[in-house]
Amino acid sequence: MKLLRRQFLQLAGAVAAAPILRTARAAEWRPSGAIRILIPAAPGGATDIMGRLLAQHLQSTWNVSVVAENKSGAGGTIAMTELVRQKPDGQTLIIGNPGPAAIAFSVFRNLPYKPDQLLAVSNMIKIPNIVLVHPSVPVYSIAELIAYLKSNPGALSYGTSGTGQSPHLTAAWFLQLTGLQMTHVPFRGAAPALTAALGGQIPVLFDNLFPALPQAQAGKLRALAVTTLDRSLLAPDIPTIRESAPELSNFEVSSWFGVFLPSGAPAPVVDALNNAIKNLLEAPDIKARIVELGARPDYGTPNQFAGFVRDEIAKFGDIIRRENLQMDIN
Repeated sequence: MKLLRRQFLQLAGAVAAAPILRTARAAEWRPSGAIRILIPAAPGGATDIMGRLLAQHLQSTWNVSVVAENKSGAGGTIAMTELVRQKPDGQTLIIGNPGPAAIAFSVFRNLPYKPDQLLAVSNMIKIPNIVLVHPSVPVYSIAELIAYLKSNPGALSYGTSGTGQSPHLTAAWFLQLTGLQMTHVPFRGAAPALTAALGGQIPVLFDNLFPALPQAQAGKLRALAVTTLDRSLLAPDIPTIRESAPELSNFEVSSWFGVFLPSGAPAPVVDALNNAIKNLLEAPDIKARIVELGARPDYGTPNQFAGFVRDEIAKFGDIIRRENLQMDIN
């Protein structure tokens, strides 16, 4: 009987310890070699900054070489296409943003990858888009812009960084929800669009928060609204677009930047990377750097981030279908 009791206790102890051992093994996963972080953008922007901050953090956390590799072009789809062709072993990851990770699935006819080839790990930050007008335009709020457009249908044009980009779809959704019209003037990038707005060539600008916000703070442009649910920490006096009219109460568009792996990555790899991102975003110096970007930290579990991305794909897909917008990757 003593032997049976001892065996039972040993078995019970093993069963009780099993979840702890599994958790420990997940937490103990470490890369076996160098890590590549694909950055689907040119150096200097928020995608690049967050990729390099994560690279430094992973290198110090795991004591391995981490290379942040800029691979811009075709709206970020070149880098995303490369990601899905890699082994799902945790050695290659990408800093995804709305372009290649949500918008591309509806806007491009010849996209060479699908949503189920991406494995969401965690978002990192969200940054608002912003709506601005040239000082010559006699409106000081979104409500006044709506009223002006109702009285002067089609009288204004708006500029963006390009067709199918997040600022363009922000404007398209605004016009769809309000039933208003403006002529879209796409530019080849944010810099020429901002230059045209500053010069008065386009009266309205839909843009990312930076570098447009400093121009508004200097009085060269007039900021009407930001597009996130909450006001920007850097400009709390600028209202959100959803505060402005009942038909815009559910309006939310952000530039978000999160981490993806190729689909099929094992759970211990995903959990270890998710935990590393959580630790990065909780560091006081990183929190301060994020605020400088006009952003908010936005850590989430893999399931939370996957659900968010699915919702973004659906939201942008609906906007794109209403616009009857289809493009080819050149």
